[in-house]
Amino acid sequence: MEKICTVCFRHCSLEEGQTGACYARRNENGEVIAENYGKVTSLALDPIEKKPLQRFYPGTSILSVGSYGCNLKCPFCQNVDISLADGEALFCPVRQMSPLELANLSEEQKKYGNIGLAFTYNEPLVGYEFVRDTAKLVKERGMKNVLVTNGCASLEILKELEPYIDAMNIDLKCFTEEYYRKTLQGDFEMVKEFISYAATFCHVELTTLVVQWDNDAEGEMRKLFSWIAELEQKTGKKIPLHLSRFFPRSRYSHRRPTEVKRVYELAKMAREYLEFVYEGNC
Repeated sequence: MEKICTVCFRHCSLEEGQTGACYARRNENGEVIAENYGKVTSLALDPIEKKPLQRFYPGTSILSVGSYGCNLKCPFCQNVDISLADGEALFCPVRQMSPLELANLSEEQKKYGNIGLAFTYNEPLVGYEFVRDTAKLVKERGMKNVLVTNGCASLEILKELEPYIDAMNIDLKCFTEEYYRKTLQGDFEMVKEFISYAATFCHVELTTLVVQWDNDAEGEMRKLFSWIAELEQKTGKKIPLHLSRFFPRSRYSHRRPTEVKRVYELAKMAREYLEFVYEGNC
């Protein structure tokens, strides 16, 4: 039986046994499931600032976990080995972990300064069920949950996670519909709606990877900064922005790195609109 996956904008129509464009969701016996549920490709205790989160429990550490799969096709993906691979095409070991095992491990790591669990490295929401089930157990232990995401997921999914997520870093990769659609194969409006809703219930910081000559035009960037400033006014919350320097990777391996001075120029411009702006990878 054909089924429609409703997690993101793609609404993949899946025949029995077929996997979606994210490489992580499959039609199994007439139900769309997370094929990557509990399949861990990356696990590390990171500084919270690496997520990046600068204004959420700074100076602490957080256990970070990733699986595989992503619903965008960014040509500059930094984690392409896991984000654009399915379970059979992975070139790294996969460790099967249950939500209980991961929640217990998070609690064990408290002695090393761990405050909770971050879902990151690939796009966590293509396997949102595992995020939900694990985050609930982490929350019951009095610890924090962090989501690092591209924001290309439906509000229904976000609302399901709302009771358990304490902070997010969300990618705002550019500020044009055309770039999202043509270059990233994403949905600009969905990302803006996701960010706007997330900011109402948890701490949110945003990251824009500055790809010189792609998404760094002054007019576009000023619109991006202005939109964040307007969202701050609506929510009454500060929303820190990370401007991160691009390095050649994946299908953009032939491109030159973004000039450091360009990142600092944009950061200076952003501070005309926003109080908290951080330069990354410089």
